Amino acid sequence: MKWRVILESDLETGDWAVWCPELPGCTSAGETEEEALENIKEAIQLYLQPESIELAPGAIAREIIVS
Repeated sequence: MKWRVILESDLETGDWAVWCPELPGCTSAGETEEEALENIKEAIQLYLQPESIELAPGAIAREIIVS
């Protein structure tokens, strides 16, 4: 799955901030552009991990694939 990410350089430190516009709050950073991109990959994976939920009696959990 492909995700669009935005990289922004900090002119004072030279570090890179990176965020994914389609995933609100999914951000990361790195000292280099490459490190920032690796870090946002991990952030996206964690963002998309389903959390365990407590279901009401009779409720059914299913998974779907969206392409």
